[in-house]
Amino acid sequence: MIKTIINCVVNSIANPIAICAASMVKPIAAISLALLSFASWADTSYEYGTVLESRPIYQIVEISAPTQQCWEERVAVNRRPTRGDNGTGVLLSTIIGGALGNAVGHNKTNKKVGTVVGALLGRSIGRDIIRQNQETHLPTQYEVVQRCETVYEQHEEERLIGYRVSYEYQGREYS
Repeated sequence: MIKTIINCVVNSIANPIAICAASMVKPIAAISLALLSFASWADTSYEYGTVLESRPIYQIVEISAPTQQCWEERVAVNRRPTRGDNGTGVLLSTIIGGALGNAVGHNKTNKKVGTVVGALLGRSIGRDIIRQNQETHLPTQYEVVQRCETVYEQHEEERLIGYRVSYEYQGREYS
């Protein structure tokens, strides 16, 4: 098998259109690639010249850099009061509304309906009065909060992009 690979490699180098067995294609391709890359490296040669002058070439570039700017603000805060009310006011207004509804009714059915309607209206009115009293007695509170935003700062900068080189090669000057 090694002899077949070598024959196939030798034939493919001498004749690039050489056909090998299907099972030999991968090993042959690897060996051929290795030999060809070695051959191209062996053909590389270097010539030397004398550098006479080397000047850097700069280009002005505009740069946009993100930065975060933060500050503190004093902000009014609307806070609902903690429920210090134990429900006595709403309960009392419900009872009073129910009693008034009962007093307005003339017969037994009207008194029952009047009691329920009076209790519901009394509860609603009592709750509104308590809420209104709580909101009017709240002092405005302020709190300091931090606000931030991203701002893009732009500036110009010189960047090195290459060198202008003058050199001498075989008695002639190039740049």
